[in-house]
Amino acid sequence: MPDDSPLATPAPHAAPIRCVENLRVDEELLRAGRPIARVAVLADRALSIGVGVPESAEYLTRARDRGWPIVRRGSGGEAVLHGGGDLAWSLVLPRSDPRVGHDYSRAYARLGRAVVRFLAEAGIRSRWAPAPHLSESYCLLGPRGSALYVDDRVLGGAAQHATARALLHHGILPRTLDVRALEEIFGLSREGGLERLTSLQELGLTDSPRRLGARLAEQLTNEVSTG
Repeated sequence: MPDDSPLATPAPHAAPIRCVENLRVDEELLRAGRPIARVAVLADRALSIGVGVPESAEYLTRARDRGWPIVRRGSGGEAVLHGGGDLAWSLVLPRSDPRVGHDYSRAYARLGRAVVRFLAEAGIRSRWAPAPHLSESYCLLGPRGSALYVDDRVLGGAAQHATARALLHHGILPRTLDVRALEEIFGLSREGGLERLTSLQELGLTDSPRRLGARLAEQLTNEVSTG
């Protein structure tokens, strides 16, 4: 029988991790299939793309021309720009867990409520709501799934990879916004989506990424532990 006891959450004070390594760990935990929450502080800048993004996508060429490393997720969606200090959070639950349910692909609010609590602890009201469909290529402004909003601005997003045994639901909270890269790679403009994005620093969360990650990890761990 599968062991559904929670794994110990990796220490949130661990050293920052490269984006490609963080995604590798997520997929390893998904294969293990046991309940776990984790938070990583990303060490590098990279472009992560969903499993279905074709190599011929024009924005990938522009990213390569500008020297951005590209890593492919096992989860869906389009592209997300990552920078050093971003918080990457992950939740793995067995498919039999009632929090997953048959509607998991639409359950961003349920699966991401620990992130809402983390922000509320800092005095920031947020909510999960349908993504704004302002871009076909930049995931946080895309047409599918849900985004994490603070007022009418998008702070973060999440994606999923489901197997017969477990669900990986993982997301990102950017520390800052690289406006120039968003403009050059995705063709975003102030009027065409950039004004709808925000970041942890813009919201006044200026503690070190490790401290912020520790607080987010506490909320996620509580989510897994209380079931």
